Amino acid sequence: MRSAKDFFRPLAAGAPQPLREITVRPSRMIHFFPAANEKMRSKVPDMAAQVDVLLANLEDGVPASDKEAARDGLVEVGKAWSATDTQLWTRVNSLDSPWALDDLTAAVTEIGDKLDVIMIPKVEGPEDIHYVDRLLAQLEARAGLEKPLMVHAILETAQGVARVEEICGASPRMQGLSLGPADLAANRRMKTTRVGGGHPGYLVREDPDADDAEAPRATFQQDLWHYTISRMVDACVMHGILPYYGPFGDIADTTACEDQFRNAYLLGCVGAWSLHPAQIPIAKKVFSPDPADVAHAQRVIEAMGDGTGAVMLDGKMEDDASVKQCRVIVDLAQELSARDPELAELYGFEGAAS
Repeated sequence: MRSAKDFFRPLAAGAPQPLREITVRPSRMIHFFPAANEKMRSKVPDMAAQVDVLLANLEDGVPASDKEAARDGLVEVGKAWSATDTQLWTRVNSLDSPWALDDLTAAVTEIGDKLDVIMIPKVEGPEDIHYVDRLLAQLEARAGLEKPLMVHAILETAQGVARVEEICGASPRMQGLSLGPADLAANRRMKTTRVGGGHPGYLVREDPDADDAEAPRATFQQDLWHYTISRMVDACVMHGILPYYGPFGDIADTTACEDQFRNAYLLGCVGAWSLHPAQIPIAKKVFSPDPADVAHAQRVIEAMGDGTGAVMLDGKMEDDASVKQCRVIVDLAQELSARDPELAELYGFEGAAS
């Protein structure tokens, strides 16, 4: 086992100092676009203006014949990148693929000064992160980068979920985790072909009517992903990194998409993937606190004074724990208002937006 002190020493001569705290910026939606598609690359400036994170995808969804074109597309986008409020991420191919090494090398040495985060798919344990950590340090030293790139892992296997705490604590580079429900469902042998969301067969049923055993009984659909998201959130919070919900595959079902995103938001996730422009406003809405919640949180904080003791407000008891909950809401609202004038106005933070 490495000494804890080693975590804050560069893993290669000439590499930048490792991060002691990750940079937390709004990331309500990680919007994917196929980097191999020239038409989509031409839309990058417009897309970047609408999202918190724009991600050039090199992995799933990119045919093997287009892998090199996708890598070249990432470099093209990165060299032309000029957005200041939007983060640029990329998802490279899995570490067991023949493309991952070239993906990482090109990303760091060609546009490492423009990239914020590199997403690593199918992470199964800390050894995967250790490999990427050392390799990135070597490439950063070669490229002369002054700040280290951050790493985001996707949970897509049962082994990854079982070792999620180890993954989160594997490197100071760790920025966050995303749930990859499709690959995880396949790996677990779950009997669903849906990409995220619930399933009508995963339900609970009310008890039979005592006076009429044949009477219809109401059913309630359950959330297939509740346990996994909760465990992921706990592991991320434990290590000071950020949890995200991943993809929702039924683009046409915007109602179910919003429900799944909101479940993840309420459980502690800070954002979700958007696979289509229709999902961008959903993520923006869901992962931005409701103005009524922000107003209530501000009232509680004001009423509590120094944050200790307890008060009655609107017939409800508010105490020290309430203040901590409310500060989560208000802090997030203030962060989002700093870059979104519309939200700043809704929250009453005029002058907060830059």
